[in-house]
Amino acid sequence: MSGLDGGIDCILHFNSLKCNTARTLLAKPRPLANTFWRLFLMLLFTRRLALTLIALAATTSAQAQTYPSKTITLVVPFSAGGGVDTMARLLAEELRASLKQNVIVDNKPGASGMIGARAVAKGTPDGYTLLMGSAGETAINPFVYKAQMQYSPAKDLAPVALVSKVPNVLVAAKSFPASSVEELVAYTKKNPDKLVYSSSGVGNPQHLNGALLEQMAGIKMVHAPYKGASGQLVDVVSGTVPITFVSYAAAKGFINDGKVKALAVTSAKRTAFAPAIAAVAEYAPLAKYELANWFGLFAPAGTPELVLQKLNQAVNDALRKPELAKRLQDQGGELAPMSLAQFREFVKIETDKFQRIVEAAKIKAE
Repeated sequence: MSGLDGGIDCILHFNSLKCNTARTLLAKPRPLANTFWRLFLMLLFTRRLALTLIALAATTSAQAQTYPSKTITLVVPFSAGGGVDTMARLLAEELRASLKQNVIVDNKPGASGMIGARAVAKGTPDGYTLLMGSAGETAINPFVYKAQMQYSPAKDLAPVALVSKVPNVLVAAKSFPASSVEELVAYTKKNPDKLVYSSSGVGNPQHLNGALLEQMAGIKMVHAPYKGASGQLVDVVSGTVPITFVSYAAAKGFINDGKVKALAVTSAKRTAFAPAIAAVAEYAPLAKYELANWFGLFAPAGTPELVLQKLNQAVNDALRKPELAKRLQDQGGELAPMSLAQFREFVKIETDKFQRIVEAAKIKAE
């Protein structure tokens, strides 16, 4: 069989054996007279590939237009009953109604959110497996858990929609001498390396709140990582630890009961859910201070753009409903619906900011 005969049979009938034979024959040195046939077959191979890609694109487009046609799984990389889980279930309820399809929540906790995030990152990019991700496993962890990372958020996850920004609150023991950020900074400068602050773990947004405060104010504090908000707050109430960065939802009861002092929130300005608490940025030397946790929807990279757009619109429509907005605000969240392009840019900017803070503070997982 000649290279030409095998090549034509390959193109017309897609005979894999003859395709391979043709390639082998065509690869061998031939007289100049065969140059035309070599070019001809190369064009035919290229045409066949182009037609295959066009057919694949058409199939993908058709599937995207009929999306969703089956159950959607929303992976939560934390345990059931927590703040992220509550937020995911509230959103899933709204998406069921707007997308007219079942949306189930699947909790995959562990490894600081990385087990659940990896499951989605390595999933099929068809829009039926999504992640309710936080800033940790989608933007911070690559710089804190370098050796342990088994996925790349930037390469393996596609941002879909911002659900909520959740600023933390800086609270202090009643006995602590400072009652404002300005007084705290002055106290720490007089007592370098003595003030202990706690967070709910190494490398999470609360830890980074403290690191950013140190970097911007030019102070030095000692970080004490805890395993959860309950322990943090109990030890601040008792005075064992003077201050802590913690979620407002966890601290609200302690603040309202007068058991701790709320010094500031970590958002750029005062929040709608706690307008009486000043922002760190109100202290003029820290006017650019802002660092909040945030939660958003992510899909596996490669998910069709049309599917991402549908999901983004569905989430934003849900966030505009007063009932859902209020329930998320009760969780200490601030709503800021974004377009697909805006959320992509937001994640990139936040990732760059987190990287600078982590590297400047030399934060790394043990």
